[in-house]
Amino acid sequence: MISRDLFPLLQCPTCRSRDLYVADDGLHCASCANVYAFGNGYIDLMPRGTDYGYVSKYVTDEAELAEELDYRDLAPPLLAAGVRDRTLRRLMRWQPSDVALDNGCGTAKHAVWNAPYVGRMVGSDPATLFADEAVAKVTLTKADSRSLPFADGSFDKAFAIDILEHFPIDVIDDYLAETARVLRPGGRMLAFSNTREMSPIQPIINLSRRLGRVFVRAGVYDFSREARRKSDHLKALETWEDVLAAFERAGLRPVRVIFWNSLFTTFVEHVLMKLGEAVMGRGRGSGVGGRESGVGSREAEGTTPAADGIAREIRARRRIRSQLRPGSPVYYALMAVTLLMELDLWLFGWMRCGSYFILVEKPR
Repeated sequence: MISRDLFPLLQCPTCRSRDLYVADDGLHCASCANVYAFGNGYIDLMPRGTDYGYVSKYVTDEAELAEELDYRDLAPPLLAAGVRDRTLRRLMRWQPSDVALDNGCGTAKHAVWNAPYVGRMVGSDPATLFADEAVAKVTLTKADSRSLPFADGSFDKAFAIDILEHFPIDVIDDYLAETARVLRPGGRMLAFSNTREMSPIQPIINLSRRLGRVFVRAGVYDFSREARRKSDHLKALETWEDVLAAFERAGLRPVRVIFWNSLFTTFVEHVLMKLGEAVMGRGRGSGVGGRESGVGSREAEGTTPAADGIAREIRARRRIRSQLRPGSPVYYALMAVTLLMELDLWLFGWMRCGSYFILVEKPR
């Protein structure tokens, strides 16, 4: 969604001028003469003439991933995404007057889910794999987080869900510095990411992983889609000390930390839900809404086990999504599983491990 409320927040991402004006063909910078075109529900605010050393696979492989990710339709916030979202809302304490930034929004699902609680929600990402609901309901920009197209102090709050693990150190520093720049003094940012550190209860957690591998070897399901999604995880912030040092370099002060020791979560993700997907994903067809996926079409022709596994998972998720009406038995069942996963935070959130939520503040 392109809203006029966005324009007062903007600066030119190329020359940082605020001398901007709107015309039929896009947003114009009077200082450097660049034109930023209007896309399908977003503004293309990528800096011009900038050659970055690191580019995300979601940008370089956007067309291929658009086929694989099944990103256009949003389910309700459930399971691991639901735990992330419930924790985001709990820690951010949204106010109706907040202007908020989802920096690296991906499909912008968290922006959609939290937009009703704030005055203005802006989603920003260099790839345009935005969900249909996000295009309709959220102010969206195509932008690079190393050169955000927003003026200093434009936002009350910002968040980064599953972002930092993708970047090398120099990009993390630029990302956090730019996020800090666009926050007002006293503004807060929440990040969810992970380091390479193991949980103190890792041997118990690994029991679920071993059970999952038994089902994988038996051909019941696989993790090819998950492996593809995580294939560019660098985890350059290897330890918790690295995380704290990165936020300190950006001038952001830690306020609260919750660790996610995934005892229940790993059982759900590696066994319970994968078995459910294996059952729900049987057969062929697009699943919901008649939308065929390219992966599903390839399965019909007979392809690799990985492609078949991806197609099966997409079918299962679409079929489950079709039954997720508020108040439906499937919805309540998945909400119960979500609350089970959230127990990991309430019971073990004090125990240092790799996955973490960190709430930080920009000094006044």
